[in-house]
Amino acid sequence: MRKLFFLIVCSFGILFAEECDYAFQGKYFIASYYGCSQEPLLDKEGLQRAMLIAAEASGAGVLKYVDYHFDGGGYTLTILLSESHASIHTYPEHNACFVDLFTCGERCSHEDFNEVLTNFLKPADAHIRSIERN
Repeated sequence: MRKLFFLIVCSFGILFAEECDYAFQGKYFIASYYGCSQEPLLDKEGLQRAMLIAAEASGAGVLKYVDYHFDGGGYTLTILLSESHASIHTYPEHNACFVDLFTCGERCSHEDFNEVLTNFLKPADAHIRSIERN
């Protein structure tokens, strides 16, 4: 637990100062899905829907998203979350994609996020890591 010090300053000087405890931490989920079916990797609307559902299933709050369709079928989607962000980068020519989810605090479930995506993409293999940040 880190101590943060809040200080409110105005042109007349310091108005308010307080020390408080804050759990300054986050979790970074990184997945590489291999052997995915071509159909979901090329279904841009389905991928967008699956990522938004996965983000919500994790407990995160979706704020905005932006996506880009590459020539050849590749797709990138980044979602801005109230807790941080999520992204997917597809490589249909390799039947693979990279997925990231970074969330601040302890509230979100990376397991639920992963479950939604694996059900949609149906990878033959997945390399998954979760990194604690503090």
